[in-house]
Amino acid sequence: MATFFGKIAMLHILLVHSLSLSGVESLGINYGQIGDNLLPPEKVRDLLQSLKLTKARIYDTNPQILTAFANSGIELVVTVENDKLGILMDPQQALQWVITNIRPYFPATRITGIAVGNEVFTGADTTLMTYLVPAMVSIHGALVQLGMDQYIHVSTPSSLAVLAESYPPSAASFRSELAGIMPLLLQFLSSTKAPFWINAYTYFAYKDDPNRVSLDYVLFNPNAGMVDPYTKLHYDNMLYAQVDAVIIAAARMGFEGLEVRVSETGWPSKGDPDEVGATIENAAIYNQNLLRRQLRNEGTPLRPNMRLEVYLFALFNEDQKPGPTSERNYGLYQPDGTMAYNVGLSALSTTSSTSTASISLTSSANRVEKMGYQSLVYWMFVYLVAIQVFMRRPF
Repeated sequence: MATFFGKIAMLHILLVHSLSLSGVESLGINYGQIGDNLLPPEKVRDLLQSLKLTKARIYDTNPQILTAFANSGIELVVTVENDKLGILMDPQQALQWVITNIRPYFPATRITGIAVGNEVFTGADTTLMTYLVPAMVSIHGALVQLGMDQYIHVSTPSSLAVLAESYPPSAASFRSELAGIMPLLLQFLSSTKAPFWINAYTYFAYKDDPNRVSLDYVLFNPNAGMVDPYTKLHYDNMLYAQVDAVIIAAARMGFEGLEVRVSETGWPSKGDPDEVGATIENAAIYNQNLLRRQLRNEGTPLRPNMRLEVYLFALFNEDQKPGPTSERNYGLYQPDGTMAYNVGLSALSTTSSTSTASISLTSSANRVEKMGYQSLVYWMFVYLVAIQVFMRRPF
């Protein structure tokens, strides 16, 4: 009988995870919490549901958030902070971390990924870099031990600065000082079928050289684009070129099949006087254009048939973040939940929009919802048939 209930429990987990087919599959959002007046997690959950966003990433394992997001249908990527990597190299410590921070909430809270550290390779701490892959191996081993590795991947977000060259994409390679550790990371990701996460901000390229970098090219606006002289692929925006550069850099090290996902991208709506291009107009255009592409489940020129998964940065303006003014102004919303500017996400939750853009977004959302409903019916049927089979078997 214990075996029977164990099988039923596993079937339930499979059903829950199969429902991820509903919603906008390729679009997520980063939910940062460095602010003193943020909405409570329950309100944030309701906001994401109203916008029909089904994926989010947080920068810790905040128990209030993990509890609030239970049974919401929203997939969560959680984060291991950089200062924990040294401890979590120890398999026993990693097991205890998963038992404490993941298992109590899963699968009711749909944790689908663990981001181990953030931009570790582009910091100044070389010792921290040596901790990264062993910590990832230990955390993945803990998931295997607990039977959760099929549902939760382990990866790490890297800055685009891990590349020595990114233009043109065909010339891309990782920095020479990462030659020892990068193959270890790529081997781990390949063996566990986890994605390579990249934080890619076209804004920085424009800010650093506005006289040579086309604003339309970085904002996804209509433009002539560029043709890679080696692959002959045409790029009409910088983000896709950056992603393909990472794919090619990994292929140069012998890892051609890795999926690359964008863990962060966005545009600030406000900046200091020397932060060229940080305006509310540019932020709205960038995010609106990115949203349209995500709703089409586009791939990059190098992988046109593989949808590119992107996590927008960010949900909120975080008023306590250090650094230049732009760092506190990437959000679509103010900390209290009022809209910083409208990128069209509200069109996903209404069918009464009248603008061309809103009609397009709503139509896409409705198609996705229909597909999600069909998927739900199918998996409910599989679930019920499996129960009948198990009921008839002797124990």
